[in-house]
Amino acid sequence: MITAGQMRAARALLGIDQKTLAEMAGISVPTIQRMESSKGNVRGVVDTLAKVVDALDRAGIELIGDQAPSIATGRGVRLKEPETRSARDNGQGEE
Repeated sequence: MITAGQMRAARALLGIDQKTLAEMAGISVPTIQRMESSKGNVRGVVDTLAKVVDALDRAGIELIGDQAPSIATGRGVRLKEPETRSARDNGQGEE
């Protein structure tokens, strides 16, 4: 679903700290700290992982999976295209 490295990279792209991400996702800072200290894929309660992924998505982060179209290979993160971000923020994103 998401790796610890993707979480840290997403926060760096957004310029936010662990506390801010925790607030955005509605979870505790220690939970974010545990997730980011994981090796490889983050393990945890599926609902908690979904909250983090959703918070990053709402903030304009696109998670890149192993098989996602990208110039490079492997997992990563990137900012969404501006028109995609604004449409989603206005409730007009793809369902």
